Amino acid sequence: MKIGVIGTGNMGRNHVRVYSEMRDVEGVYVYDPDERAAKRMSESFGAASCDSIGSLLKKVDAVSICVPTRYHFDVTKEAVETGVSCLIEKPIASDSEEGERLLRIIPEDLVVGVGHIERFNPIVREIKNLIKTPRYVDIRRHNPASSRITDAGVVVDLMIHDIDLIWNYFFDGQQSSDLCSLGDDDLRKMIARFNGCVVSLSASRIACRKIRTIHVEEEGITIDGDFMNQELYIYRKPDKYEVENTRYSQENIIEKVQVNKVEPLKEELKTFIDCVRGGRQFPVTPDQAVLNLKIAEQDV
Repeated sequence: MKIGVIGTGNMGRNHVRVYSEMRDVEGVYVYDPDERAAKRMSESFGAASCDSIGSLLKKVDAVSICVPTRYHFDVTKEAVETGVSCLIEKPIASDSEEGERLLRIIPEDLVVGVGHIERFNPIVREIKNLIKTPRYVDIRRHNPASSRITDAGVVVDLMIHDIDLIWNYFFDGQQSSDLCSLGDDDLRKMIARFNGCVVSLSASRIACRKIRTIHVEEEGITIDGDFMNQELYIYRKPDKYEVENTRYSQENIIEKVQVNKVEPLKEELKTFIDCVRGGRQFPVTPDQAVLNLKIAEQDV
């Protein structure tokens, strides 16, 4: 299979790197309006540089769209009108209205997915299998300030990953209520309720250290996970409490879940190729990605 990557910034570079390492990929083609950047990419990973989006689309079976968000609509439109399956880096579009326009032009028989990468983090599937009736979920995604992102607030930049996990994965099909959001473009807290479960999401670009954690509580079990280290711990209630010298003591049961650590991007791109080859729907659909934007846009 021949794969294209449009956009050779930080994320595009990673896509080219991963595709170039895959056995199932016969050739990688890149395009960037900065010809020198595209040439450097082709030299670093043995990719072929193209002089236009149109010429790239004629050569490939599928494409990763890694351009800045404001160009997602136009580039995706050109790809799907050419009949090329595509994986769009998150968010799917500049806003939900533009996303809705995109949904209307995507052919039903074409594989189009969106790169919400945490879906492919191995601890996410483990947590999904562990929880039954969670009462509380807390996800924190905090970053030091970065000059790389200039066209999106912290919700669309960072929190949207966790919005996707909550609305489209952990609580898929359930209605949320009591949604409220506080903060600004660099720091945001969101609270929602799914039946008997309270969900808390926080995202920051003013932190002094990088944090990617998830905490889940339900009757008899507490789960702590780290997205970066791909580590997962389960805490269970002890069978009995003992009283000694009027002080309470307890023996906690702590289990470390054995997780097969992987690079989520490799899993994502491998899944994309498998879906294109088999004509199957990518796990993160354009409809789900538009819903993520709608939740992100609610300033309540």
